[in-house]
Amino acid sequence: MPSTIRTTKLPSGEAVQVLGQGTWKMGEDNSRRTSEVNALKLGLDLGITLIDTAEMYASGGAEEVVAEAIAGRRDETFLVSKVLPSNASRAGVQRACENSLKRLRTDHIDLYLLHWPGSVPLVETVAAFEALKKAGKIRHWGVSNFDTDEMEELIGLPGGDNVQTNQVLYNLVRRGLEFDLAPWGRQRNIPLMAYSPVEQGALARNAGLDAIATRHDATAAQIALAWVMHQKGVIAIPKASSQEHVRQNVAALDIKLTPQDIADLDRAFPPPARKRGLEMI
Repeated sequence: MPSTIRTTKLPSGEAVQVLGQGTWKMGEDNSRRTSEVNALKLGLDLGITLIDTAEMYASGGAEEVVAEAIAGRRDETFLVSKVLPSNASRAGVQRACENSLKRLRTDHIDLYLLHWPGSVPLVETVAAFEALKKAGKIRHWGVSNFDTDEMEELIGLPGGDNVQTNQVLYNLVRRGLEFDLAPWGRQRNIPLMAYSPVEQGALARNAGLDAIATRHDATAAQIALAWVMHQKGVIAIPKASSQEHVRQNVAALDIKLTPQDIADLDRAFPPPARKRGLEMI
């Protein structure tokens, strides 16, 4: 276990760990439930207290897995969940949040995100988020899969500048957002949350990482994860459904990438030279 777990700050000033636990695809198969719950519990034991989930994941099943994992430990957990854009109306957000709270068996969510932009006017969703904050149902809110122009629109709305994060697809082979979205967020101290930081496992098998992994006596996946956490103002939320995978993710916190490592990674995975549309999976 790392001696200290690095943090970054939300615009509110609250410190949040740069490594969390993702839950996408958890809760889909009852035969894996015990393993998934135990993985999340081990993550908590090792000090990784941020857990990210969503009402969409397994149609609420992932939230139920999280509830089992954090039972009796809610106070030590920073809980993130998401509302679908189809539920993003004023009344829809209220209903969706109440349903998530029931599945999570808690009275509040620490960070509640709009999962991606939809057809409901953003001003309505923001008003709903602010009402949930006032009611104590959520502590903070943010968005997910928003590109730079959508973030600009958001912060121009009444209350829109209360956005705390933008959760996006970001890893060594998905670097397009570095051209404008990442610097835009850094200028405003709005951190990014990086989902699929190991590209759903594909980077664990990428030969471009082997030499650096050897230098650090690490795996390719750990190097990919360490690179994401090396970026300023970025929170990585890899999923780990086995205890060994959790231990490997936590060990990546101790990897200190050198300037040579970064240069080698930039050669193998070049940063963008122009604007690209925001990628999603």
